[in-house]
Amino acid sequence: MRMTKIDWLLLPPLVGVIGFVVFAVFQTVGFLGLGVLGLMLGGAALRIDLEQDGTVGSAATPELYARQIQARERMSRSEKASRRAEAAAMQKPLFLAKVVSAGLVILGFGFFALFQLG
Repeated sequence: MRMTKIDWLLLPPLVGVIGFVVFAVFQTVGFLGLGVLGLMLGGAALRIDLEQDGTVGSAATPELYARQIQARERMSRSEKASRRAEAAAMQKPLFLAKVVSAGLVILGFGFFALFQLG
């Protein structure tokens, strides 16, 4: 994933907004809250990443998977290309969400363990 010009232009405001949110959460609930925020963000990003190829459900819904496969087989070439393009466009924001999530988990739980338990 290469960064484009617009990515480089939007990076400073994004870092500023993320920094403000992290500071506000830290002031409200401390390091443990940062870790929980990171877990929630990571869980949401993981769920979106898993559902790119179709809905993820329980083992009790095999007919759902069968209907999804049948619907994909009936798609035209342009619909399939549109679906692939949409999935490719989501890769960069998902990667960013996963990196921010990992950072929040490490920062939150790491400093919590360092200052509260140690």
